Amino acid sequence: MNRIGFIASSLLVALALLSSMVFVVDQRQFGVLYALGQIKEVITEPGLNFKLPPPFQNVSYIDKRLLTLDSSDTEPMLTAEKQRVVIDWYVRWRISEPSDYIRNVGLDERAGAVQLNRVVRNAFQEEINKRTVKELLSVKREDLMTDVRREVLETVRGEKPWGVDVVDVRITRVDYVEAITESVYRRMEAERKRVANELRSTGAAEGEKIRADAERQRDILIANAYRDAQKIMGEGDAEAARIYAEAFGRDPQFAQFYRSLEAYKASFNKKSDVMVLDPSSSEFFKTLRNGSAGNAGAAAKK
Repeated sequence: MNRIGFIASSLLVALALLSSMVFVVDQRQFGVLYALGQIKEVITEPGLNFKLPPPFQNVSYIDKRLLTLDSSDTEPMLTAEKQRVVIDWYVRWRISEPSDYIRNVGLDERAGAVQLNRVVRNAFQEEINKRTVKELLSVKREDLMTDVRREVLETVRGEKPWGVDVVDVRITRVDYVEAITESVYRRMEAERKRVANELRSTGAAEGEKIRADAERQRDILIANAYRDAQKIMGEGDAEAARIYAEAFGRDPQFAQFYRSLEAYKASFNKKSDVMVLDPSSSEFFKTLRNGSAGNAGAAAKK
């Protein structure tokens, strides 16, 4: 039994020793092999590798993928015209030389992100100091990002290279500080109100002009219509008078009688009408007085 236990223990120790001597490098990572605290080898290819057991050799891993660093500082920067603006940016970067990175930056990606954030912010501050707000928002914005990337690369590739590569630098937002933003909004609101009032005034004046023109045209149309109506009525009255004259000219006595009847009809239109006249002496009732004689004369004439 002791022999079996010894063999099992030996196997376990051998497996533990073997597992401490084997390590796997992922395709997304660099494998850094240390020998007594010194970098012995950087493994860039994925696969199974061997090393001496600790503490003689140790291995650590560093991400080799493209990393993104977003700005986290909201401290305003000054432009060329001394305007305080806040910008948001991001940087795409990767670790290209793990040995230089570990010696001059740190053991993990976080250390590089912290230092790179400081360098990028300083580069932005220097370039923004040279430009106006209008230039930051215009086509020169691309030139700004190119200059910032160039300055950052000069820093990370200096006397003590960081072993990193900055792929891209981009600005995502440029804005005034809150106090200036409120002032800008108030000015924009006042300007919009001024334009709106101007448009309302112009519209009201144009409306009055249109209404005046419409009323003028209406008056002209009514006047023309009244003129035409009067003309037609005059022509009709003239034609009617001609017809009456022609008809009455054939029998003047009948014409006199017809006119008297029309006069009576117009005078006694209502029961409440009152006329104060002397029937015996007034010419108005002559037809009524002579009605029987006239009827007899007309009958004899026929």
